Amino acid sequence: MIQMVKNFIEFVEIRTKITSVFTFLMTVAYLFYRKQPINGTLTLIFFASMFLFDLTTTAINNYVDTKTNGQILPFQRQTALRIIWALFVLSTLLGLCLAYLTDVVVLLLGGLCFLCGVFYTYGPLPISRQPLGEIFSGLFYGLLLPFILLYINTPAGTYFSLQFASGAITLNVHIFPMLTVLLLSVIPVCATANIMLANNICDVEKDILVNRFTLPYYLGKKSLAVFAGLYYATYAATVLMVILKILSPVCLLSLLTIVPVQKNIGRFMKKQVKAETFVISVKNFMIIMGANSFLIFVSGLLG
Repeated sequence: MIQMVKNFIEFVEIRTKITSVFTFLMTVAYLFYRKQPINGTLTLIFFASMFLFDLTTTAINNYVDTKTNGQILPFQRQTALRIIWALFVLSTLLGLCLAYLTDVVVLLLGGLCFLCGVFYTYGPLPISRQPLGEIFSGLFYGLLLPFILLYINTPAGTYFSLQFASGAITLNVHIFPMLTVLLLSVIPVCATANIMLANNICDVEKDILVNRFTLPYYLGKKSLAVFAGLYYATYAATVLMVILKILSPVCLLSLLTIVPVQKNIGRFMKKQVKAETFVISVKNFMIIMGANSFLIFVSGLLG
């Protein structure tokens, strides 16, 4: 039994779920800071669906990749496929339950997330094998997930309103609330995208051998500049949000994390080896997301 649990953890790579969990925590911290009541039932259903589907996409990725990379699955392929289907069905049912308890917007956005997750590694042209992996992983983990969580916990019409009348659909977008979501999402979008970018930079030569042409293949050495620039963008977004009074000035303390983050960037610039320096992107993610989540939460306590 213990070995099966260990095999499952290895198969779904639970340790890599920091991207979705930290993004979830930062968004909850922001709701707390804004004194926005949190619907516990909807939030728990959302988290369960999000987390289980995150496990599903990783499992699919490992199942597909082991066909070509020579690695061995911790389960027999038939068992692995059953696990994938079980995770997928359960996460889908929870997602549909959330949509039923909310509205069509959650159904559409959730469906979009599910489609992206499935076709990220599956299909004739998997997203992960194209120069779009960083963009999709960043946007879906860093923007759509926080938006759905904010949407289900705020009054109807906070961000936009849809009206159906006389055979027409009218969309009214509330600019500042949407701008708030976009700016807040810059931090998880960039930090998440850099994990994928670091992985692809380290694997670029190996990926070419299996006809996997990711963003670093097209950017070459410029991908290192993009890697650094995405981290700097998170700090610029924090400053801008404080100026616009989206975040408390307390959050400016997160700028201090640029010291260890810059040190890690320097290490990665010197050597891009999967076994040695890929972990730098994970460390930077935890530093940036951890600091921002904590300081946003503290701002809520002080407010």
